Amino acid sequence: MANLNRRNFLRISATAGAGALFMPSTAASLVNKASETDKIETRKLGKTGIELPILSMGVMRADNPNLLRAAYRSGIVHFDTAHGYQNGKNETLVGDFFKDKPRNSFVVATKAKARYPYPENIEEEFTEMLKTSLNRLQMDYVDIFYLHAVGDSKEILDERMLNILKKFKSEGKACHIGFSTHANKPELIDAAIQSGVFEVILLSYNFKLKNLQETDDAIARGAAAGIGFVAMKTMTGGVEDAEGKKKINAQACLKWAWQNKHITTIIPGFTNYDELDECLAAAQQPALNTPEKEYLAGLSKQEMLYCQNCRQCIDQCKEKLPIPDIMRAYMYTYGYKYPALSKETLSELQLPDTICSSCNGCTINCPSNFNISQKIAAITPVLKVSNDFLA
Repeated sequence: MANLNRRNFLRISATAGAGALFMPSTAASLVNKASETDKIETRKLGKTGIELPILSMGVMRADNPNLLRAAYRSGIVHFDTAHGYQNGKNETLVGDFFKDKPRNSFVVATKAKARYPYPENIEEEFTEMLKTSLNRLQMDYVDIFYLHAVGDSKEILDERMLNILKKFKSEGKACHIGFSTHANKPELIDAAIQSGVFEVILLSYNFKLKNLQETDDAIARGAAAGIGFVAMKTMTGGVEDAEGKKKINAQACLKWAWQNKHITTIIPGFTNYDELDECLAAAQQPALNTPEKEYLAGLSKQEMLYCQNCRQCIDQCKEKLPIPDIMRAYMYTYGYKYPALSKETLSELQLPDTICSSCNGCTINCPSNFNISQKIAAITPVLKVSNDFLA
């Protein structure tokens, strides 16, 4: 796999201007000859029959088709989007880019979030969401369809939802089904095994996890049952400080996650060519070196932006607010520098206009030392900002 930087990208883009279309392996040769050490490892995605490079692309924040082109030509074949990203524009971006590409040259995943407890019309509602996603993507099917942002095992063991997902697969609208989650991962993985239905799990996974051993053990059980695992949030918010001022060493974070051989691939949300180049460099030499190990060890006890989603805060909160989701929205603005996604996340929560009004002072004790009330006050005003002013 050739190393891709902006200079090389401009060169291959100029070639593309003549109207040439290339499969990823062909396009990579345009950059330079790949040596054996440049080739990116591939891993099997559970029992799906899909084999992927360990590096994929989370398209979530991307808005430039040229970035998808650069990723595709560098050898990345798996692209992850969702029904709600950028109010649907993200799926449209993916669909417009891939509409003239050979369908067997890429693997697309999308996600849809369902309200829980599920309403009576959940089948109609969820089916319409998938139909809309496929229309945006200009595809007859997606390779992976995820039930998005699951937090409780009841959501994935609900017979109505299981039947809906199985129907999507039997109708050929989704080749494989799964769910994405930021919370309760060991419990959810065991529930997925119990269901016998879910084939892929997209989960937050990084060196800051406080229940790492428990999570790794559950992942191993899932892998033994044939479930494939895709990792997200590997960079703990993209910064190494609570203020969001210092960019994290992305290569070290990616390499750390790849040490778990049950993680098939990672979907970093790079938004420019330099970040893509950094991810490719890590994938070409995925072994952690000593300085990188020392770097991550130095951050292990430091407060950062990544919420553990332990949910201890919810029981402490007088208003029972979905604080982990609010903290994730905070991370999107102060870590990812993407307030539009924060607003999108907060809007889904249907927060009360009088949030925190019943409290004289916040008494929540966060295990990660987050100042909860301060972060809520800093991020919720984004709900009142016009989308025109959000990047």
